[in-house]
Amino acid sequence: MIIKDAKFITSAADKKGFVRPDKPMIAVCGKSNVGKSSFINMLANRNKLARTSAEPGRTRLVNYFDFGQFLLADLPGYGFARVSKAEKDKWAKLLDDFFAQEGAVTHVFSLADIRHDPTADDQTMISFLYETRTPFTIIATKADKLAKTRVKEAVRRIAACFKTGEGNVIATSAQTRLGRESVLTLLDEICARYAASEEPAEEELP
Repeated sequence: MIIKDAKFITSAADKKGFVRPDKPMIAVCGKSNVGKSSFINMLANRNKLARTSAEPGRTRLVNYFDFGQFLLADLPGYGFARVSKAEKDKWAKLLDDFFAQEGAVTHVFSLADIRHDPTADDQTMISFLYETRTPFTIIATKADKLAKTRVKEAVRRIAACFKTGEGNVIATSAQTRLGRESVLTLLDEICARYAASEEPAEEELP
C-alpha cells in the first residue's frame, strides 16, 4: 500500500460526532504515552498529522483521519494516572460507545510498549477485543529503544502475554521506521478482505 495524502477529518467528543465509514475503519488504541500519534505519523509518512506530546493523556477525543483506502480512528489513551475519576469515566464511556457501533470497526491496532510487560489496562483491552470478536493486531512500539538482538524475544513475550501468535505482533519504531512496511502490507490485506465482503453475492442461476 502507498499512502499519498493522509488528512485529518474531524474529532468526536461523544457518539453524536462519530463518523460512519464507507470504507474500512482502523482503530488505534493503547495506553497514554505509548506512541499512538508517532505511529500514525509514521504510517502517513508525515511529521505532524497527529499531534504528539510529551504530556500523556492529551488525546481526549476520537480523532478521525482519511488515509485514502481506509479511515483511521485515534482513540483516547487509557491508564493515565494524573486524571480525575470523572475524566477517566468520560473516556471509558467514549470508548464503550465507539466499539458499540455495529460493523463500524474493521480492525484494531492495539499498541503496547515493547520494552515492558503489558499493563492490566492493556490486558483488559485485548480481552474486550477477544470477547467482541474484533480483529486486532498488536503494534509493539519503541523498538529502537531495545537492542536489535532483543526485539524478537520481546515480541515473543508480548504475544504470550496477550495469548496471540507471534505473527500477530509487529515491532515498530517511529524513529527508524521499523515495521512500517509490515503494517502497510497488513493494511493491504485488511482492505482487500473488506472489499471482498462488500461485493454483492452472485445470484444463483435457476
